[in-house]
Amino acid sequence: MRYAKIVFDTKELMQDAPCKELAAAGAACETGPAREGALFVSADPEAVDAAFAAGFPCALALWTGVPARHARATHYLRAPYDLVDLLTRREDVYDGLEWMKTAVEMQFIAQAGLAYSKDPYDIERFGRLRELAAEMLARGSGLPMRTVRDVFLCETGYQTPKIDTRAAIVEEGRILLVQENTGLWALPGGWMDVNTTISQNTAKEAFEEAGLQVPPRRLIALQEHNLHNPPTLAIGIVKVFVLCERLSGNFQANIETIRSGFFSPEELPPLATSKTTEAQVRMCLAAAKDKHWQPLFD
Repeated sequence: MRYAKIVFDTKELMQDAPCKELAAAGAACETGPAREGALFVSADPEAVDAAFAAGFPCALALWTGVPARHARATHYLRAPYDLVDLLTRREDVYDGLEWMKTAVEMQFIAQAGLAYSKDPYDIERFGRLRELAAEMLARGSGLPMRTVRDVFLCETGYQTPKIDTRAAIVEEGRILLVQENTGLWALPGGWMDVNTTISQNTAKEAFEEAGLQVPPRRLIALQEHNLHNPPTLAIGIVKVFVLCERLSGNFQANIETIRSGFFSPEELPPLATSKTTEAQVRMCLAAAKDKHWQPLFD
């Protein structure tokens, strides 16, 4: 969602907003009434409902403790930083990739059918539906059918997203990034292993990729990959960002990463955006500064 201007109905509400991060995302902040071409933000349910009725884009600031009941709004904001999340998330994720969206849904239905069906004829039909979904993905992507099978048809049971954890280690306004063998940089992290918790996996990945012992401190966000990171993928991934503190250790080159370093948001190196975007770096830095940070999700 793109808004060039965010209009708050009170100065107090605007003071809550991360205006610096909003400016980096391309939106100016000011106070005033609801108007055309701007997102109106208020903690007054009646004011938001009136703006909605007038056809203006509007958001209800739920972080102030107001009830959402009976208030119509374009957006409901759980925390001030939800405004930045709203501006930086990807739009039209499947634009030009409608075939992929169809294939993903067909595969999901087929896999669930194979998991729960008892009738042998239904099992046969769901198996064929799964094959058709894979064939559609192979044709649309240009990937070999064997590759599609290995990635797209590799699971049984009810299909759920994979989990990717990322460690945010912030010191003096700078964040730790690791350089991968591709030459691109990202927050240390990776797939969540079996028999590990979110915090355990986050600490493990930070040690493996950055050589650091870190205790996870706070949850920053849960984000759906396709809404925040390119490219659009045919599998579901939930990215978990965790604020960590450095205790000890030093970087050592390994099979995954070749360097590490702390960076400010103004001096970021080329990022592996499928794993870490500039918006996600800024989100982690904002969370580190805010002792009352409310985790973002979606």
